[in-house]
Amino acid sequence: MNVAARAAREFRFLRGLARTLWAVRKIAPDSDVLICDDFETAIERFGDHTALIFEGERYTYRQLDHIANRFAAWADAQGVQRGDTVALLLPNRAEYIPAWAGLAKIGAAAALINTNLTGAALAHCLSISGATHVITDTESLAAVDTIRAGLPRPVTYWVIDAEGELSEGRRALDLKEPKLPPPAPSKDRRAGIKARDVALYIYTSGTTGMPKAARITHMRAQLYMRAFAGATAATPEDRVYNPLPLYHSTGGLCGAGAALLNGATLVLRRKFSATHFWDDVAENDCTIFVYIGELCRYLVNQPPHPKERTHHLRLAFGNGLRPDVWEEFQQRFGVPEILEFYGSTEGNVSMFNFDGQPGAIGRVPPYLRNNFQVRLVKFDIDSETPIRGPDGLCMQCETGEIGEAIGLIKDDARHNYTGYADKAASERKILRDVFEIGDAWFRTGDLMRQDAAGYFYFVDRIGDTFRWKGENVSTTEVAEALGRYPGVDEVNVYGVKVDKLDGRAGMAAITPGEGFVFDDLREYLAHELPPYARPIFLRMQPAIETTGTFKYRKVDLVRDGFDPAKIEQTLYFDHPREGRYVEITPALYAEIQSGAFKL
Repeated sequence: MNVAARAAREFRFLRGLARTLWAVRKIAPDSDVLICDDFETAIERFGDHTALIFEGERYTYRQLDHIANRFAAWADAQGVQRGDTVALLLPNRAEYIPAWAGLAKIGAAAALINTNLTGAALAHCLSISGATHVITDTESLAAVDTIRAGLPRPVTYWVIDAEGELSEGRRALDLKEPKLPPPAPSKDRRAGIKARDVALYIYTSGTTGMPKAARITHMRAQLYMRAFAGATAATPEDRVYNPLPLYHSTGGLCGAGAALLNGATLVLRRKFSATHFWDDVAENDCTIFVYIGELCRYLVNQPPHPKERTHHLRLAFGNGLRPDVWEEFQQRFGVPEILEFYGSTEGNVSMFNFDGQPGAIGRVPPYLRNNFQVRLVKFDIDSETPIRGPDGLCMQCETGEIGEAIGLIKDDARHNYTGYADKAASERKILRDVFEIGDAWFRTGDLMRQDAAGYFYFVDRIGDTFRWKGENVSTTEVAEALGRYPGVDEVNVYGVKVDKLDGRAGMAAITPGEGFVFDDLREYLAHELPPYARPIFLRMQPAIETTGTFKYRKVDLVRDGFDPAKIEQTLYFDHPREGRYVEITPALYAEIQSGAFKL
């Protein structure tokens, strides 16, 4: 890279960073400015401008505020007090953001429940929320019937747009009466509440075990919303296309903040659809798209669409965009700018890739290292713990070395760690006595590497990376290689135990699509991956199970292993003597487990 190119890169990075830091500069734990105050400030500035487009209906900023005030009045009528929690079990719809904003106006918190949950997982999330009132709709109410065990407290379900008679414990919530919306609650109602107090509970995706409720303070919600209002440089002329669920932070706070704090229009879709994506973007004249990386992969796997290059998108922002998809997405669809970021709902480590380096999740250049307290520490894959030196302290990674990303915990807006509703779970994410006795750092649980220019690259989740033949195998890297094979629609890579063998053997669950040729796969993998990283076992299945944010669930796959007695789909074994993948029968399974093969 020549001098001019380096200068242009640094200018672009610093310009984006300056916008973002300026947007969050006034956020402080003891501030009495809350997230609902940000919402009301936007109403005052952009009152009659279109704030939201949803399923053909348009809502101005003022109209959204009227809906928020109706929710506040409803909560008052039910005796909801400041500090109480009300659960939202709703899909994307126009009332979603006004619901939690209205509750915040009277000092109550909202627990944002994943609408994909059923049975025990749904009961768990409702239980730990502490809510006695659940706002839902007829679409989501069906999930409540899957709860078999009773909840620890009586719960009333309030149904928006209810039709017909409701059963016991369910009541209609009419947001159209009275015809004149009630006035906004006095700010005295929330006097004494500080930005460090809880505004929302957002649940982790539950890729392993039950979801955990992350405590989202007003301060943290402001960081999400204001940071992306600054980072995206959205204006009232922009239209932000958001097909992500509002019960998670990327869609519900980052995507919403980029639009609603800047006077832009949020174009909200109930659910993502790859086939309708370009029609939606073109017809609504969208200029910004908020993504989860898997959505971009779905789009590049679609056949050509007549509108895929006639749009006015200027920016796509989000997280999890794989390097192999990044350039194809940008070049095929003609999206000028990609803004990839890294962050977690509950954590204090966040970063942006402002200058568009393909594949990088963020950047901290060497000259700003002391301004951003994120570090990579050497990590032991076997024990799944950071490596400590003779002095008992952790050791920082060298350039290019893989380690766990951690963030210094301090009591300010950018470094604060609020954890989960479960205090024990919160403590497990804290690493103490890291670089000096008494310090505390947040463990992201993510393995990364950083290059000499300061770019961070995601490697794998801790627990996903496994050791085989004395080598660390990154499931992400194996999945990317498999994903490039023609006809592979989806792939999920993980490690499984084989009796009498150390480590875990690689296994891949594959959803084959059009053009998939099984017989050529083994030869392809031999060219693409080193021997230790090639999957020994394959599982063919019609679809990969995902969370509400399109993250792959592995816990059930790991538990099933490669046992044909547990799995209905066809399983294959890379037979060392035959030099090909062969179908696993009960007899072959027993032979493998007996140690008959040198793997």
